[in-house]
Amino acid sequence: MIKRWNAASLRSQLVAIIMLLMIVTVGITGLATVSLLRNGLVDRVDQDLWNNARTVANDIYSTEPQADGAVLRYYAALLDSDGDVVVANQSDDAADVPDLGGMTQERIIGLDGAGFDVPSTDPDSQEWRVRVFRFANTEGYLAIASRLNTVNESLQEAKEIIFTSGVVTTALASLIAFVTVTRQFAPLARVERTAAAIATGDLSRRVAVERPASEIGRLSRSLNAMLAHIERALAARTASETKMRRFVADASHELRTPLVTIRGYSELYRHGALQKDEDVAAAMGRIESEAIRMGQLVEDLLTLARIDEQRRPDVKPVDLTVLGHDAAFDARATAPDRTISVIGLDGGTPRSAPTRGDEARLRQVVANLMTNALRYTPAGSPIEIAVGVAPVLHGHSDSVLEVRDHGPGISEDDAAKVFERFYRADTSRHRETGGTGLGLAIVAALVAQHDGTVRLEETPGGGATLSIRLPHVPLDGETTGADTQVQDDVADDAAEASGEAPDEASGEPVPDAPRPPGSDHHPVPSNSITPPQAPPTKPVVHKRRDAR
Repeated sequence: MIKRWNAASLRSQLVAIIMLLMIVTVGITGLATVSLLRNGLVDRVDQDLWNNARTVANDIYSTEPQADGAVLRYYAALLDSDGDVVVANQSDDAADVPDLGGMTQERIIGLDGAGFDVPSTDPDSQEWRVRVFRFANTEGYLAIASRLNTVNESLQEAKEIIFTSGVVTTALASLIAFVTVTRQFAPLARVERTAAAIATGDLSRRVAVERPASEIGRLSRSLNAMLAHIERALAARTASETKMRRFVADASHELRTPLVTIRGYSELYRHGALQKDEDVAAAMGRIESEAIRMGQLVEDLLTLARIDEQRRPDVKPVDLTVLGHDAAFDARATAPDRTISVIGLDGGTPRSAPTRGDEARLRQVVANLMTNALRYTPAGSPIEIAVGVAPVLHGHSDSVLEVRDHGPGISEDDAAKVFERFYRADTSRHRETGGTGLGLAIVAALVAQHDGTVRLEETPGGGATLSIRLPHVPLDGETTGADTQVQDDVADDAAEASGEAPDEASGEPVPDAPRPPGSDHHPVPSNSITPPQAPPTKPVVHKRRDAR
């Protein structure tokens, strides 16, 4: 029974409990009603016996008994002091009379005139109600009794009415309870169906919330929130797994080429195919170059792995202007045929662009941007490094560093993917086309780690502009006036040290818009890549370019 109860549905259990409560309630109410009704009817019989006791006693003492029907309805007997019947108003051989045996003086005194029930001498007859009164002017007692037929018949009718009405009421209440519970459980049934659909894999299903204030409404809202969280988590896991599989495949592809080259030249040397010294030197050179390339690839992978671990950078005050001048100085050493200049965002004199971050990582960012510009632009084309503070927008300002080249530019299709890991527009992956596609991915990851963004735009006149924007954090004491002039002098000195002359006709400098640390700047998660903005107009593409 307990197992069947536990296996039943909640709706069935609630209806069964309501039915049980109705049966118990109707049963207790019926018993109480019948008991009170019997007590009331018996009290009326007792009062009737008292009212007719004198008339019945006179009839017994009379030498000529009255033939009054009211008197004949009662049985009356005179009892002596010991409780024995002396004379009665009915013959001694009558079968249907109350059984007054066992009446004693002690019992009569104990009753003190209260009524009591006695059986009939006829087994087929119903019981009698008896009251015994003591005579005030003589010895002996008067026993007067009346049949309880009317009382019992009234009680039987009452029982039948109560039972019938109880059954009908219980059935009707159970039906109403079943319909009401079923209706109230309809939202819960929808929750059940939705959960079953979700269990089959349909994570897009949601529960309709009809009454938000009810328990089922709150349950539905909580379930929808949980489902949305689970769906986002599964989507993120799926995207992460897809990204990881692609990353592993790309890394394996990039590592396989140098390994195959090294293995091939090693086998040639082992089999004696390299007879001449110049052949051996060429093979060793190729092995060394591929080993260097493989080592650089491993270093880039380790860099990305450390970034993905979300290690906190060593944050210190950094001026992007200084990083720009140093990057220009280094680029002139590696590409003396290039014209590399450091300018302001408006094309004038560069201004201080202070921020906070890990200087070593930010230098790597600028170096990767310069390497990208040098590698994928024609020889001799100029490159500008523009630094400064962007105008205040919505109460914020950013320190900006831009690397502007004048090469073939990047197509719109490639522009949205250049910051992905191992992405290169040249799907053939020839070594002559450049790097492995990790340079700009490292840039995007490091900039995001510093709560900044990286953008790809079109250079006016043709070419690509890669810009990084970091939160502008004024240096200690940086305001306006003399302090700004000192910073300008420092920037001019740095330009002169790197071989550049400041542009005197550059116009007004871009003002620094101070923003205290911890201001309302929108961070970018360190494990995500900030997608570049599409160029405002379609760039002029002279030839296909390998997007890093």
